[in-house]
This record gives sequence, C-alpha cells and structure tokens, in this order.
Amino acid sequence: MTTQRTESVLRVEPSTVSGEREALEQWLDFHRATLARKCEGLDDAQLRTPSAPPSDLTLLGLVRHMAEVENGWFRNVLAGEKAGRVYSTEEDRDRDLHVTDTDTYEEAYATWQAQIAHARTLAAGHGLDDLAEGEHRSGEPFNLRWIYLHMIEEYARHNGHADLIRERIDGATGD
Repeated sequence: MTTQRTESVLRVEPSTVSGEREALEQWLDFHRATLARKCEGLDDAQLRTPSAPPSDLTLLGLVRHMAEVENGWFRNVLAGEKAGRVYSTEEDRDRDLHVTDTDTYEEAYATWQAQIAHARTLAAGHGLDDLAEGEHRSGEPFNLRWIYLHMIEEYARHNGHADLIRERIDGATGD
C-alpha cells in the first residue's frame, strides 16, 4: 500500500530589502522549500522514479542527498562535529542518491528536516566571516558566508533536476 502525500509546503519569497545574512538565510530556506514542494503529492514509488535512462537520479535521492549535504557542510565542516555521513558509505559514496525499494520519503524527509534544523542552530552561533571549525576534504578554509552561498547553489542546481524529474513523473511544472 502506498500513501500519497498532500501536505502543503510553506515557501516564503525572500525579501528584496534585507541585509546580507538575512538574505542568504531566506534564499537558502526558499530553495529548501522548493525541493520539498517538488515532492508534494507523490507516493514513494513515484519519488523513486528515475529521471531518464541511463540516470538513476530520483526525487527521493535528491532529498537524501541534500540531507547528506546539510550534514557535511554544517555539522562536519562548519562546526567540526565529525558527524560522519548520513547515507553514504566508503563502498558507495553516492548511496544517498542510490535509492532502493525499501527507502522511504517519510524517513528521508525526517532526516533531511533534522539536518536542516541542526544546521540552523549551528549557523546561528557563527558570524558570516567566521571560519569553519572543521575541515573539508580540500583542506581549504571556509567561512559561513561561503557555505551559505554554496548551499544556495547546490539547492538551485538540484531543484532544476527536480523540476525535470517531477515533470517526467506526472507532468507537473512550475515552481
């Protein structure tokens, strides 16, 4: 039995006159909500539907991937928590994107939202110019401003993928 989700995701348009930090946070939240809206009203089977062969990219995989990205940049890099990975493993570094018939949106969404909540808490304790306490695999230093900008870029790119996947599933278009 599959359950179709019909929740309504609140997405707030970013202010056109906010300060830098507020603008970055608003745009990041806007893009987070956009991905959730792309998944609205679909059941698990639809959320596991690949974009187009040979790609196995799915909406469920994108949600899991963004949980992984939130964890990586905010917990591991910004805060230096050494939280590890959420879904990926040494054997399958893209496990977040490689969904199976047992992976569910309910679990992925809850994990993603928990990562977002933790990211907000961590970011609140840092200024935009504060350097991350953890280390990225590149060895480069990152400040919170860069992390915010990268996260906005990451979501925007994947929301473009989500647009195309959603249209393939049921013809829905728009933002």
